[in-house]
Amino acid sequence: MTRKVKAAVAGANGYAGMTAVNLLARHPAVELTQLTSRSYAGKPYSELFPLLDLTGEFVPEPSPNGLDVIFSCLPHNVGAARVETWLDAGLRVIDMSADFRLRDASQYPTWYQQPHPSPALLERAVLGLPELHAEDLKDAQLIAVPGCYSTASILALAPAVSAGLVGSDVIVDAKSGVSGAGRSPGLGVHFSEVNETLGAYAIEGHRHLPEIVQELDGLAVTFVPHLVPMTRGILATCYFDLKGSVGELQDAYREFYAGQPFTRVTDKTPTTKLASHSNLCLVNVAAQGRKAVVTAALDNLIKGASGQGVECFNIAFGFDRTTALTGPLQWP
Repeated sequence: MTRKVKAAVAGANGYAGMTAVNLLARHPAVELTQLTSRSYAGKPYSELFPLLDLTGEFVPEPSPNGLDVIFSCLPHNVGAARVETWLDAGLRVIDMSADFRLRDASQYPTWYQQPHPSPALLERAVLGLPELHAEDLKDAQLIAVPGCYSTASILALAPAVSAGLVGSDVIVDAKSGVSGAGRSPGLGVHFSEVNETLGAYAIEGHRHLPEIVQELDGLAVTFVPHLVPMTRGILATCYFDLKGSVGELQDAYREFYAGQPFTRVTDKTPTTKLASHSNLCLVNVAAQGRKAVVTAALDNLIKGASGQGVECFNIAFGFDRTTALTGPLQWP
């Protein structure tokens, strides 16, 4: 029998960590050997995953001994200082935080209010967006999975940018379910605060904006996120002045995503529910006069986070890209 890849999930009690555990638990080539959580340390895995056939207890910190890969689902700047130790131990690291998404270290004080703790590692990181970086992911030791908003926005705009069909005035109006804020309790995600209401936030600039600009060749973008009263899902509606015809634009998207297993160009504008609980990103291309209107829908916890991380893992370790990603996940 072929040896299984031994994996750990650091920060397994957050939404990204829990999603990663559920996906990896059904991966036929993975052995989950460590799950870490400071708040659940010493408690059995069944405390958090009652429906999974996992035995063992949570530990507060991962030990690299015997591991092949760590899925780091720790908060921003918590895992960054540890990644170098994991890499030096010969592990591959798939990071779900924002720690290694931006190539320019000088941007971290601007967007995260502190210097990057390991700037030398930034040049070793590959952004975990398979539709754009599949070849680089094959040999990557450090993979930085992009944010949920940025994944939807980049996939919505990349074909148009690549084809030279984007004029000026690029606007991304994006909306997210509440799980995008993470699992930690807070007033901003309290049921009474978010139910039956809709609002924009981070008007001055969201942290995912520099990821979008970086991956779209410095394209000037106005990005405004909104919080909607649903558990999961991202819908990004992108507007820009169109160079060429809408037919040329649609052809560019179909060509760009031909053969991609998870990003699909749809004839109708997608809803978040169509992509919910899946690793799909659904993209529709249309126009109002000379203004292009491109919409993209995905699940923020799967294609926007841990599903994309597992997709990158499959590429890096030579597995079929769709392994463990074709069935739905039901929680949260």
